[in-house]
Amino acid sequence: MSTATLFSGITERDWQTNDPEGTVRLALIGLGWWVREEAIPAIEQGEFCETTVVVSGSTEKAESVKQGSPTINHGLTYDEFHDGAAADAYDAVYICTPNATHLEYAETAAELGKDVLCEKPMEATVDRAERLVRTCDERDVTLMIAYRMQTEPAVRRARELIQDGFIGDTLLVQGHMSDSLLELIPDPNQWRLDPNLSGGCSLIDIGIYPLNTTRFLLDDDPTDVQGRTVSSHDAFAEVDEHATFQAAFPNGVSAIYSASHNAQGASFLKVLGSAGEITIEPIFFPWDDRELVLRKGSATDRISFEQVNQMTEEFDYFGYCLLTGIEPAPDGRHGLRDMQIIETIYESAADERWKSVPGVDR
Repeated sequence: MSTATLFSGITERDWQTNDPEGTVRLALIGLGWWVREEAIPAIEQGEFCETTVVVSGSTEKAESVKQGSPTINHGLTYDEFHDGAAADAYDAVYICTPNATHLEYAETAAELGKDVLCEKPMEATVDRAERLVRTCDERDVTLMIAYRMQTEPAVRRARELIQDGFIGDTLLVQGHMSDSLLELIPDPNQWRLDPNLSGGCSLIDIGIYPLNTTRFLLDDDPTDVQGRTVSSHDAFAEVDEHATFQAAFPNGVSAIYSASHNAQGASFLKVLGSAGEITIEPIFFPWDDRELVLRKGSATDRISFEQVNQMTEEFDYFGYCLLTGIEPAPDGRHGLRDMQIIETIYESAADERWKSVPGVDR
């Protein structure tokens, strides 16, 4: 594939091959700032989903959000959702509550026969993630994990280039994501800083972005990992403030990552090969304009393109899969693998040594 071809079609949806009729009606569970400011507007911009139900711990918040959208007909409390209220008004759920509560909402959705789009990380522990996958399997409902990088056009084009041999043999991956959590959410009691609700902090919350994106780009999983976590700020006393980790992939590919919830905001992913290099920077924040940089020998191509809403792409992909009967690529088992890898990295950080990821073919 030439870079000219890549540039001309970079935002085309290669996963969409037809125009299915209808839309998937969604119940959004959890009405934090991400759902209100990112998810609801993204769904409104899309083609294949619409929000018809919102669910919150606060009746007042649910009603307020309901009043702000012409498609939302029901505002429910969590208890009302678990009781099956307004179940005829939605086809699937989007779960965006604290990590350690994803399972309970997925269980209720599955019992009601509703498909599930679950935010990443899919739970706070491997055990609960396994139960989440098992629940959806037993009830025969679709489970997709919300990895928006997998529908980001720049990432999908980079994947094609790597598969087509543009960089030669893949050798090294470098990735980073950081922000200032307490500036974004100025609450020292927020759930991300509670290990029982989050399962961790920088690594599990944002370190998962470069890790999972690498898995998608290479279509492979790491076999061994080594990690280190550091916390010095009082608010991060029980969780990781900064994390660095390495991963060994098959075929001699090495990866080096860093993540921080208390640093200058930044994000990038670089894949270096024997014949070239691909960098996407910035990459992981939906409000940043992404740029794809290709280097081969002495030549450098900087590819800018019309930006798409990453969340709209993610929701439309989910809706498209449900409307057409296609199994979404980032399914529950894919998300479970991330949980297993991250748990192993945390164990490595505690033991200060490399550890093998359980269940990965070598």
